[in-house]
Amino acid sequence: MIPKVYREVIDLGDGREISLETGKLAKQAHGSVVVQSGKCMLLCTVVSNYKAADVDFLPLTVDYREKFAAAGRYPGGFFKREARPSDGEVLTMRLVDRVLRPLFPKDYHSETQVMIQLMSHDEDVMPDAMAGLAASAAIQLSDFPFECAISEARVGRINGEFIINPTRAQLEESDIDMMIGASADSVMMVEGEMDEISEEEMTEAIKFAHEAIKIQCAAQERLAEAFGRKEVREYEPERNDEELAKKIHDMAYDKVYAVAKQGSSKHERGAAFAEIKEEIKATFSEEELEDFGDLVSKYYSKAEKAAVRDLTLNEGLRLDGRKTTEIRPIWCEVDYLPSTHGSSIFTRGETQALATVTLGTSREANQIDMPSYEGEETFYLHYNFPPFSTGEARPIRGTSRREVGHGNLAQRALKGMIPNDCPYTVRVVSEVLESNGSSSMATVCSGTMALMDAGVQLKKPVSGIAMGLISDADSGNYAVLSDILGDEDHLGDMDFKVTGTADGITACQMDIKVKGLSYEILVNALNQARDGRLHILEKLTDTIEKPNNDVKAHAPKMVTRTIPGEYIGALIGPGGKVIQELQKTTGTTIVINEDPVTEEGIVEILGTGQEGIEAVLAKIDSITFKPVVGSIYEVKVVKMLDFGAVVEYMDAPGNEVLLHVSELAWERTENVSDVVNMGDVMDVKYFGIDSRTRKEKVSRKALLPRPPRPEGSKSRDDKPRGDRKPRNNDKKEN
Repeated sequence: MIPKVYREVIDLGDGREISLETGKLAKQAHGSVVVQSGKCMLLCTVVSNYKAADVDFLPLTVDYREKFAAAGRYPGGFFKREARPSDGEVLTMRLVDRVLRPLFPKDYHSETQVMIQLMSHDEDVMPDAMAGLAASAAIQLSDFPFECAISEARVGRINGEFIINPTRAQLEESDIDMMIGASADSVMMVEGEMDEISEEEMTEAIKFAHEAIKIQCAAQERLAEAFGRKEVREYEPERNDEELAKKIHDMAYDKVYAVAKQGSSKHERGAAFAEIKEEIKATFSEEELEDFGDLVSKYYSKAEKAAVRDLTLNEGLRLDGRKTTEIRPIWCEVDYLPSTHGSSIFTRGETQALATVTLGTSREANQIDMPSYEGEETFYLHYNFPPFSTGEARPIRGTSRREVGHGNLAQRALKGMIPNDCPYTVRVVSEVLESNGSSSMATVCSGTMALMDAGVQLKKPVSGIAMGLISDADSGNYAVLSDILGDEDHLGDMDFKVTGTADGITACQMDIKVKGLSYEILVNALNQARDGRLHILEKLTDTIEKPNNDVKAHAPKMVTRTIPGEYIGALIGPGGKVIQELQKTTGTTIVINEDPVTEEGIVEILGTGQEGIEAVLAKIDSITFKPVVGSIYEVKVVKMLDFGAVVEYMDAPGNEVLLHVSELAWERTENVSDVVNMGDVMDVKYFGIDSRTRKEKVSRKALLPRPPRPEGSKSRDDKPRGDRKPRNNDKKEN
């Protein structure tokens, strides 16, 4: 018997719908929902343990997976089973996690899992745009202590018109690709890429998405009410002691304020704060610390945060002594690494990124194989964040989700500036060597310079900046912080990163931690970010003004040649013999791709030596050479025959044609060697295909002056017709 199913429908306003359904699947989960749009179906389940974990944070895991069966496909590779999550899945997990996590109570420490699965795929629906909706809807059906419903929506813009949850095909035409996460009241997360839009246009896109999200939140509420809203579970809250909190605040606040006002370095400041904390702990006995030592640390952190925030709001000063709009000192260098194809160092304060560029053929493109998308990237960026960059020693267990997310942000910031006719596959790698505030934005800056150093003809240089916000809801006072420190990232109300050229924004990532942030503050913050971006951009262009005209001497040069599809096989040769021998003798790499539309061959030639590249081009010219009827060509005798000479076109070595003995000279030629010999070079005229022999015909004599007729001789045309013997067309008698 099929259980009762509850369903709500969200109208997207253009004939498309999103449905929320519960009651049929995964009923032992604490909350489960199926979200469907078209043929795309996501199953989201949520479970949270009733016993708190022995940690002082929320152990929340958001997992998003795409099943290959959803698209009627097998997983790639030897083992036909889904394995570790792809970068695309990791990015979706991060998008959902960043919106959900702040809405759980700060003292809720139970192990919580949100699992979202793509169960059915639709080419016209991008499933990541519905993942946040699915997660929130499932939580609304549970008994979790969760503040309010949220949702996420993608917004695009085509010909000036905003679109909610565009298809992948529509995104190709869109100048905006942004994901917005919000509740009905407040925007909480923004991430995306843009085609050099203004701050005002970005704000309008956020507003448009927020209106759609309000409708999606209302649908979740209706579904929860219809299903039967569960009573919120009781959990053991963190221990609190208001008297102790006030005592520690009074002991720590003034001392922290004084240290914060000194404008010291990260390590000096950290040591001073640690000393204050130890002094406070020393006022308690060992028994007291054993009993409530965790509360002492907790209340000290609160006092430290309050003091630092007040310093900025009251005096406009920051932890390192800067004013709110001030950018830390910057120094840059390019061509630092002698063997890379391009390199640069970007250092801003205590944050440093070393970027490298590697140039390759289409064979080195990054292959993307997901159930929801198959394709390749010819420009991609990888970001590495080793523990020594923050002065720590910790185990390295593969690429972290954070590294994937930061690398993706920097990639999106730069990729729009790679010219469409760039012949290379380009890989940028950012090694973060120091970190105290926005290494992802340092990656954008170092990546820009490394690309220009490598000779990649960027349309425009790109810079990036990380901004913060400290606000006081009671007084309405706020301060926007340019180029935030790591400590300011944690104590602020908004962390947002903006990248762009001198003409507009190319990418952004925002996490907004306060409710009801006004759009006026957001626009002011974005405008201040623009001033900071332009300041940093000037530092980059002072170091390297424009892309180098050519790639480095040791870097591979790329030449692309298009050939008719009929010659692809000839260039490859039997079993690849021709192309392999050509690569070996010329020291080049040759890649041939077939254009799916024109069926032409696109030949990529990669080599460090120009001579080798020229040799490959000459071979291609030879293979694809087509003489034109009536044209004159220089040829060389390569073989002597009784009935003529085999000649080779000088412009197309390897292309040979027979010069018949009758076409050597006007005089009767008894022996070929009487006129030409091996190695002789001469001009011939091309006549195309001979109608009689069905073979190509060239002639030497056609270019020679015709000798005069002997005196008294007559041509056939001079003879009277009566002298000709009439043909007998009568049939013979049997």
